[in-house]
Amino acid sequence: MLVREGDVAGDYLERLLDILDVDGDIDLDVEGDRASVAIVGGGLDDLIGPDGATLEALQELTRLAVAQSTGVRSRLMLDIGEFRARRRADLTALAGATARRVADSRQPERLAPMNPFERKVVHDVVAAVAGVRSESEGEEPNRRVVVLPDQ
Repeated sequence: MLVREGDVAGDYLERLLDILDVDGDIDLDVEGDRASVAIVGGGLDDLIGPDGATLEALQELTRLAVAQSTGVRSRLMLDIGEFRARRRADLTALAGATARRVADSRQPERLAPMNPFERKVVHDVVAAVAGVRSESEGEEPNRRVVVLPDQ
């Protein structure tokens, strides 16, 4: 089923790239329990948008196209120009440093608002550090991670 999701998403995104007259190659993969689709190439910044906002919107549209075709809600992950891969690396470093500071100081720290993908990356990193835990607080689009010392 995940391969089918990737195929449907790839077809949808290829048509979109043609309409927009943007050059890019589509890479399909399965990562864990979700289909993963990447658009690679140069000149893709307009598809990423400020802070990945356009990428997020394209991911949602792609998920809707997959759901319409398959009849199943999709958790597909879209990356464009390695934006998510770079963001994951940056967030991993930020979360690790924050978790270590909180473990040492025993003072909670609130991070900047993040989308669900970004919050999951931070939660996963914090969970691997002894002496700290994390929670999400607030409402979208201002939902953020708080790193807290263990009780």
